[in-house]
Amino acid sequence: MADTIKNASVQMHKTEQQLRDDVVQVGRLMFDKGWIAANDGNISIRLDDDRLLATPTGVSKGMLRPDDLIVCNLSGDKLCGERERTSEMGMHLAIYQNRPDIRAVVHAHPPVATGFATAGRALNLALLPEVVISLGSVPLADYGLPGTPALIEGMLPYIPKYDAILMANHGAVAYGEDVLQAYSRMEIVEHFARITMVAELLGGPKVLPRVEVQKLFDSRERYHVQSKNRFESGSPMTAEDMPETPETNEKIEITRDQLVAIVEEALKVRGVF
Repeated sequence: MADTIKNASVQMHKTEQQLRDDVVQVGRLMFDKGWIAANDGNISIRLDDDRLLATPTGVSKGMLRPDDLIVCNLSGDKLCGERERTSEMGMHLAIYQNRPDIRAVVHAHPPVATGFATAGRALNLALLPEVVISLGSVPLADYGLPGTPALIEGMLPYIPKYDAILMANHGAVAYGEDVLQAYSRMEIVEHFARITMVAELLGGPKVLPRVEVQKLFDSRERYHVQSKNRFESGSPMTAEDMPETPETNEKIEITRDQLVAIVEEALKVRGVF
């Protein structure tokens, strides 16, 4: 909790120019990490009770200048800035309206996390202590047409209880007490997605049991982690929640020559031979 209060205090005492610099820094980090391409993604910071600082549309977030940013009111109307607002401003506004504790939002398309989103899969397995403590899990919001209220509708059930959300067939959004915390949460989402994918390639992840997950949630106070997320049945999924897989003792035996023939045939099909 102490860290969270410190983060909020630091942002509130920064000048608008310093906050603009922070947004530019985060935009470059997202671009350098390959989370966004072309003009993808958007970032916003709550300046005060009435105004938001936001990235505009039509600009690469890796090539932003502080003066490119625009200021909007909490209705989404542009108050100042030469460029136009993003069509996804409604998503940012919905998060601020439903989470008074949030002061920054980051939206991007990190490849592996977005891969899970396009496959219709949440990042909701209890695999890593750090992820359980910091985020709990990352739900998947139903698809909605970008730039329309339909995009927000699928997110509304999750915004109050989670600090990061996958957006079906779209990307991910993370938010926090300041823009660097929002960025860090997005980084955790993508890192977790990569580890989950590797675990599946290696035979399947080994999910933590419920008793260990509860211990991790209980340890949040010790690590000064403040979150709206709470441990609920299936969020995250524990070992007890996982569907049973039937065991089989059936073995398939082939000779070396047969294996070589199978590999060669596969390579021929792919045009290698």
